[in-house]
Amino acid sequence: MEQDQGDEAQKALNVQLARSQTDYKRQAKGRYAFWETQPVTQFVENGEAAEGPIDAPKTIQDVRQEPYTLPDSFEWCVCDLNDDAVAHEVYELLSNNYVEDDDNMFRFNYSAGFLKYCLLCPGHRLEWLVGVRVRASHKLVGFISGVPAHIRANSQTVPMVEINFLCVHKKLRSKRLAPVLIKEITRRVNLCGIWQAAYTAGVLLPKPVATCRYYHRSLNPRKLIDVGFSRLAPRMTMARTMKLYKLPDTPATPGLREIRASDAEQVAELLNTHLQRYKVTQVFTPEEVAHWFQNVDNVINAYVVESPDSPGRVTDLVSFYTLPSSILGHPQHTELKAAYLYYNVSTVTPLKQLVSDAMVLAAARGYDVFNALDLMQNSTFLKDLKFGQGDGQLHYYLYNWRMAGGHSIAPQDVGLVLM
Repeated sequence: MEQDQGDEAQKALNVQLARSQTDYKRQAKGRYAFWETQPVTQFVENGEAAEGPIDAPKTIQDVRQEPYTLPDSFEWCVCDLNDDAVAHEVYELLSNNYVEDDDNMFRFNYSAGFLKYCLLCPGHRLEWLVGVRVRASHKLVGFISGVPAHIRANSQTVPMVEINFLCVHKKLRSKRLAPVLIKEITRRVNLCGIWQAAYTAGVLLPKPVATCRYYHRSLNPRKLIDVGFSRLAPRMTMARTMKLYKLPDTPATPGLREIRASDAEQVAELLNTHLQRYKVTQVFTPEEVAHWFQNVDNVINAYVVESPDSPGRVTDLVSFYTLPSSILGHPQHTELKAAYLYYNVSTVTPLKQLVSDAMVLAAARGYDVFNALDLMQNSTFLKDLKFGQGDGQLHYYLYNWRMAGGHSIAPQDVGLVLM
């Protein structure tokens, strides 16, 4: 049955991408002018290319040594997030100019602490935190970041960077700074001998490795309805809606506890073993696990299940990160506190129970909504745990790496979560 569902999902994805390709040919001539010059899979490929790098092999000596040229009134900078003032500048740029919903009601509001957690990770390089400033005022008006990761695509594990937080000030969108930011961080990464990257976007570009959909589970339905994030269903009262989404007061799983630094080696083995079943994923070292899976208020929460029969042995993992959104133009509410499901491993405790417990813990911490993508095994619990399908899609991309034949994979084959 699961295989049948997977086949149907793949067919639906193929139809969607075929339509995207048709739309591309018919409507978008010139729309992807920049991306057509980059080593990424194109919509018009014939599906016969081998898996692996798209560009011919290069050496560091082949890489441009000087930064790309900016318009005269702008200059490059390195955004050292160890400096709280700089971290606040990046936060201000993103909070006022980053991703908004189509109706301009909500905008992602990454905290400065979250940005530090994401970008000052093991192996980070400050020169990969690239900013653009106005030369005269030194105001930060553009940003892009990269952090190192080992990404496995099918059977090959490749050193890559995860590119994130590409943002240009709204008033400067006509200056074409985004392509220059992309080329500049590519140059800096190439100078370190890394030639591939992974990134996600809500917009369709050439060509997604996979396309996943967001699902949302109400934790505070009264507030979500009040701010327009969700609606009262037909023939439903607020009281009945509150009852429908009510969660238990405490988690159901014995032995569930916050992760500890001493768990890192066990969890790395548990996680990497689990992730082997997916076609695109990250491979974690114990050091990376200790960083990415910890407990920092309003940034990241990670929990493990310790076996009652074998003290100290970790059997399961559940985690979520915090990404609030600013609520634009509402007279009462200014922020929507959202938890996003991160990586989870179920070996003893059912996955549905782990996620339910995570929602209980998030609700107790004052979160309004719990979000999840339909990747990995998430589709097995979304309906039962009362997640509703959202409007948003997230496209996954690889830079200078082509999957076999240039084909996209189904959401349940994706084992990679980028914040």
